[in-house]
Amino acid sequence: MSDESITSETASTGQDEDHRHRPDSKAFLDFMRSGWGETKLPEARLSPDAEYAAVRRAKLAANFPGKRLVFPAGPLKVRANDTDYRFRPHSAFAHLTGLGTDEHPDAVLVLHPQPDAPHYPVLYMMPNAGRETKEFFSDSRYGEFWVGRRRTLAEEAAIVGIETRDRAQLRADLINGLGELGEPVNGDNGPTPLELLVMPNSDPEIEQLVATAREAAGLPAENKNRDLERAASELRLIKDAREIEHLREAVNQTIAGFEKIAKAIPHAISHSRGERVIETTFDAHARLAGNAVGYETIAASGDNATTLHWISSTGKVTEGDLLLVDAGVEVDSLYTADITRTIPVNGRFSAPQRQVYQAVYDACQAAFAAAQVGAKFKDVHNAAMEVIANRLAAWGFLPEGVTAESTLTEEGQEYRRWMVHGTSHHLGLDVHDCAQARKEMYSEATLEPGMVFTIEPGLYFKPDDLTVPEEFRGIGVRIEDDILITPNGPENLSSALPAAPDDVETWLARLSK
Repeated sequence: MSDESITSETASTGQDEDHRHRPDSKAFLDFMRSGWGETKLPEARLSPDAEYAAVRRAKLAANFPGKRLVFPAGPLKVRANDTDYRFRPHSAFAHLTGLGTDEHPDAVLVLHPQPDAPHYPVLYMMPNAGRETKEFFSDSRYGEFWVGRRRTLAEEAAIVGIETRDRAQLRADLINGLGELGEPVNGDNGPTPLELLVMPNSDPEIEQLVATAREAAGLPAENKNRDLERAASELRLIKDAREIEHLREAVNQTIAGFEKIAKAIPHAISHSRGERVIETTFDAHARLAGNAVGYETIAASGDNATTLHWISSTGKVTEGDLLLVDAGVEVDSLYTADITRTIPVNGRFSAPQRQVYQAVYDACQAAFAAAQVGAKFKDVHNAAMEVIANRLAAWGFLPEGVTAESTLTEEGQEYRRWMVHGTSHHLGLDVHDCAQARKEMYSEATLEPGMVFTIEPGLYFKPDDLTVPEEFRGIGVRIEDDILITPNGPENLSSALPAAPDDVETWLARLSK
């Protein structure tokens, strides 16, 4: 990777504490600014996501009449010294603009309130540094020499379908009229001061700018930023048709990645870090098929499968072990899948492995059957746990005197020694989507068409767990599918990837040929 500078063989030394030298002679600058032909990007056309994003903005803004709403994409994050991590915009920004991938660091969406009209959206962005500017060749974050030709504000406006302004204008637009009395809202008797809210945990610089502006305008220090965060999260609980398209794509690409994993098992067995063979096989596929992985891939073989978030991938993949892979492709729109399969490395389950696997699979089936329109979100978990508790009781794993019924009560919960996580979470732009939603809108909510969530029960018997028979120690099993609620019942989006134990063995045998 290039150093963040332009060096010169004739540079003087000892004149600057910074070891890098940036020539700035008039001759050099004049030469750098001349003699360039036109660089064309693909024609800027209205994105298929634009109309859906407009509907989302309107739904959200309707909850905040008379309030200016600020949604930063977020800044670049430094990885080390002058190198940054690959950029990913804040999920609320992506949801409300339809913009994905890594192209818009420091952009800010603002929804401006209007009297007797919907909020007016404006996208503020860093403008393309023209070739007449020094930034063209010297700015490693925005200059064309460093990051390629960026679209102009007009081109961006054509894609998102809303007005786009220079970010240099943001501060003035945010403070304009702030705190002044506006029109009455929601039938109030008198005018209300113009408020300013910002998405929390998105961009420290913008959040501080908003806080300072509020203070200067005499607005109360306590504001409703948390309400904005919650509302943006809850807006994603019901996916629209475009979001479901993106999720189907993510699931299908993830299934393709699992097929590559299965074919890579012989290589993994022969490698001293076999888990990394599995991890990198999937991660390479995700980068080629989409934007990246939606989260760090879990490739856990043998005892490591009993560690829920094993992401070190330093272990071997050994004949006779189970390989637990929890992975998802994040497509260019930033929607991600989240699928887990537990695979017998040698292609066949041993008797204890199959016994545990069958219990987890049956819990999946029970959860799927419970995922009906009108049921509670928590009913899905409860259905799976009833199967798990009954199997543990039948195997004699529960403490003496504890029954399947008693362990499922709030006073019991002993079964959770071997199943400590929840069965389901919403899925979308974030792998754990809608995480800021209120309890009554999430775990206590009624299932509705358009909801997308996981079903992922598991059983994990630690290698040093003396409460279970020795032949079960070191067995970890999780099965996870992505579920769409439809008016006709649940749809398993990931059903094309085998999950029943016999089907898994058949699938592995086919891919090994």
